[in-house]
Amino acid sequence: MTNAIKEALQVRIEEVERRISAACEKSGRSRDEVNIIAVTKYVALATAEAAYELGLQHLGENRWQDAKEKWEAISGSETDEYGGQAVWHFIGSLQTNKVKDVIGKFTYIHSLDRLSLAEAIDKRASQLGLTVPCFIQVNVSGEQSKHGLEPEELPAFLTKVKELSSLRIIGLMTMAPYETEAEETRPVFRALRDLKNEMNERSILPEPMTELSMGMSGDFEVAIEEGATWIRLGTILVGKEG
Repeated sequence: MTNAIKEALQVRIEEVERRISAACEKSGRSRDEVNIIAVTKYVALATAEAAYELGLQHLGENRWQDAKEKWEAISGSETDEYGGQAVWHFIGSLQTNKVKDVIGKFTYIHSLDRLSLAEAIDKRASQLGLTVPCFIQVNVSGEQSKHGLEPEELPAFLTKVKELSSLRIIGLMTMAPYETEAEETRPVFRALRDLKNEMNERSILPEPMTELSMGMSGDFEVAIEEGATWIRLGTILVGKEG
């Protein structure tokens, strides 16, 4: 079973790599500028382990209770048997009362969207002696079903969170609406890139934001063309089970 899982995964990884390289070439970017997060929330432990063994170092989950078994199996010791280091990304909406479970286990937070959450992360990170790289989630599309700050709220939010010394705001994150044609998502990704550039020009933070977390299985090539540095791939990369 494990070999079958690995073989299927390897085929998908190679196809995704081909498409990423093509999108980078089309937009004049280096392949090294784009990082893959393997979103393992819909797959079992065996598939997550196989993905990691095949070199997918960055793993994304959106609920601690679902990630716990995988985190303990893959990152449960200081030295892992695969000779690498798993890097966990929390990509879902984070409840303030779950911060204690997540900080210290997940290196990156992609869904910072309110001051109370920022303060809770900062407090927990300070207790652990950590600085947590965070993406601020922005609801560029304006969909009511999406989490995130409204774009016009971002400058004031940045002004507040820059005072929290255990947070490091490295970039912005968004989710585009589902579209039958991926090209229809381009304005959303372009708007997030423009928003990052605008905030950097205003020098609200002590250091410029360099990262854009955007693009999923159905639209990652367009996201790359518009400047994504982190793409979050689930079904197209690791599949979906159950």
